[in-house]
Amino acid sequence: MPAPPSVAGFLLRVSSVRPEWRSRLHARPFGDARCGCEAHGMIVLSAMSHCPMNGLPPTKVEALKPEQVAALDRDGYLLLRGAVPAAWRDALRAAFDAGVGTGDQWAAPRGPGWRHALVDLDPLVQRTCRLPPLLAAAAQMLGEPFLLSQVEGREPLKDGGHQRLHRDGAGMKSVSALVFLDAYGPDNGATRVVPRHLDQGYLNQEHPDQTEPDETLSLITAGEAGDILVFDADLPHGATCNRSGARRRSLLLSFMLPSNRATMEASRAIRNVRMDTSEVFVP
Repeated sequence: MPAPPSVAGFLLRVSSVRPEWRSRLHARPFGDARCGCEAHGMIVLSAMSHCPMNGLPPTKVEALKPEQVAALDRDGYLLLRGAVPAAWRDALRAAFDAGVGTGDQWAAPRGPGWRHALVDLDPLVQRTCRLPPLLAAAAQMLGEPFLLSQVEGREPLKDGGHQRLHRDGAGMKSVSALVFLDAYGPDNGATRVVPRHLDQGYLNQEHPDQTEPDETLSLITAGEAGDILVFDADLPHGATCNRSGARRRSLLLSFMLPSNRATMEASRAIRNVRMDTSEVFVP
């Protein structure tokens, strides 16, 4: 069965959503059928003005160091070593484990071979998503106001987790990040990426989606708990197989432009997004 379409790395398949969730999405009439959102007008106005819906001023983001800018522009990704404070890591792992729950807590089925965790309401998870180096990297790639659209926990199970190289962006300008909560490497499902300067899809700007990523060009990341991998969502990437069975918990999050807010709001229930996404960050 072909993989369902994705929104910045988060699988979205309306046909597979539980009936009770679908009824919530379609129970009331909407002013704009394309959006499926009662507040469409307010959302679009907010996106156009780049102003958060809660009325608070945008959050200013600091700049990356020059050497980080050069690496990010060249490679399309940046590995922030030890970016998560050591004092936070045990609590983040506890938040992940507490959020695992059961399969029926998800509106849409999650892929086999993975453990998934609902974590987006945890205060420390939210602080982690706003770490200055992470926001700085997202700002460098996006170059304009952006928002945090989603965060969830993922962990490849033993003998599971392998993904083919893929692009999450689906033509949308977005940034993804993985916050590693355990040590990671080739043996326990670490993520691999194709650097931008080697990516034929990026070099073929006219038809990037028609260019199959070259597996031989991919690099497998490796490091310690507290590292953050932040990357252009259109960069070819994919997890590897967790052969050892060692734990490899991570937070997967996505930053998007306010112009995508209407689409994101319309699919909140399907994606199990419960957090407030109104904050806007500006470079």
